[in-house]
Amino acid sequence: MSVPHVRARSGRRPFTLATLCVAGLALAACSAPGSEAPASSSAAGPSATATADGAPTCGTAPVTMSAYFETGFPLPKALTDEFTKQNPNVTWNIREDQFAVITQNAPRVLADNPPDLMRLPQMSELAKDGLLKNMDGYATAFGWDTWPSSQLEQLRVDDAGRRGTGSLYGMGLNFSLTGVFYNKDLAAKIGMTSPPATLAELDAAMEKAKQAGITPIQQFNGGATGGLLFPLQNLMAVYGPTGPVNDWIFNKPGATIDTPANLQAAQHLEKWVKAGYFAKDVNSVDYATMMSRFIGGKGLFIFDGDWESANLDKQMAGKAGFFLMPPLEAGGKQAAMSAPLTFGVAEKAKNADCAAFFLNWVATDQKAREIAVTVGGSHPLGLPDAFMPPTTPGSVTAATLEAGAKVVQDNGAMDFIANATGAIYAKSWTPQVQKLAAGQQNPEDLLAAVQKDYESQVGS
Repeated sequence: MSVPHVRARSGRRPFTLATLCVAGLALAACSAPGSEAPASSSAAGPSATATADGAPTCGTAPVTMSAYFETGFPLPKALTDEFTKQNPNVTWNIREDQFAVITQNAPRVLADNPPDLMRLPQMSELAKDGLLKNMDGYATAFGWDTWPSSQLEQLRVDDAGRRGTGSLYGMGLNFSLTGVFYNKDLAAKIGMTSPPATLAELDAAMEKAKQAGITPIQQFNGGATGGLLFPLQNLMAVYGPTGPVNDWIFNKPGATIDTPANLQAAQHLEKWVKAGYFAKDVNSVDYATMMSRFIGGKGLFIFDGDWESANLDKQMAGKAGFFLMPPLEAGGKQAAMSAPLTFGVAEKAKNADCAAFFLNWVATDQKAREIAVTVGGSHPLGLPDAFMPPTTPGSVTAATLEAGAKVVQDNGAMDFIANATGAIYAKSWTPQVQKLAAGQQNPEDLLAAVQKDYESQVGS
């Protein structure tokens, strides 16, 4: 969601991304880094000042930052708490909603009550409509343009509203990825002593679990959140290259999700449904229930993201494992949904400079990077040689960080298919995968219906 961030958590867990600002732009009576227009007190914020090298800060006067975050994920709150400890003049007024609600509310909130910092759903329409602040100036001022370009390309939008190129309109709190978590105790009961090396081995493990009376997959798919997209997109990465999937998400002309490879993926997902590998009530299971069941030992696998790593290290110490979706053949390249946990600044934010300073702090401050790993379970953004806290060997966090390095090595990063348009997740993907789970939709018609909705929304 942004990466795959569709979680509505219980108090038992942590997490779906931010990083911003550094280096050289004088602010005195000239334009603010985030725009080309002259800075005003309302745009730049009453506390905005510049460092000696010209980069904006939060100043020393009292500042109240307005923020709109995703419910149930402790990482943003942990970061804002630490930021206030280091910058006592800055306090936070935080509103929270589930990801699906943020997706529906985003245009209205950004237009009518613009927050200084906001968890972003799909970006391209928001940027095209002028609701998000252009961050190019901040990228220059803070040095983000010296980071590996792949970290930021998913946060760029061109003048036509296509992602992947153009100006920067967001930042990440960390870089997340999805894969498969498993319960080691239940795995041992079916003789699974190591992660499956191929898709066929994964299928076999699921069948053994079912025969042993263990629910093979605990997955959320209820309400407005189609959690079956997680296994579906992982299967897409098994059956085909990631490039065409990213092209579709980034709204490249002529892109389609209705391909032979993606049909194989949808058919494989349907095979899991028909085999009874998901809980019978999957269409009424929300994210919090999925996590509660998995932590409680009621399922072998969940398809989820590394934002749960620290939580599972705490709740299931030594009893949870993680692996990337296995390829068709052992040793093949591996891919995953991997993207920044995206945050942005409203075009009309009152404290845009302070928000940018915070985002840069997230990527560069040693304590902030430690929080990103220990609370968020994900790799911070920033320069390759930036500080990285140590992890416990054998922990879930260590496994997910290692998996992230593997995805980078294999060039297998994909954005989340729910991010292709502002409406595609709630109004197309979710109802379609819920129908598939209920036996009311087939793979061929599912992909055709989503592609038809997509074309009506992007105008192609």
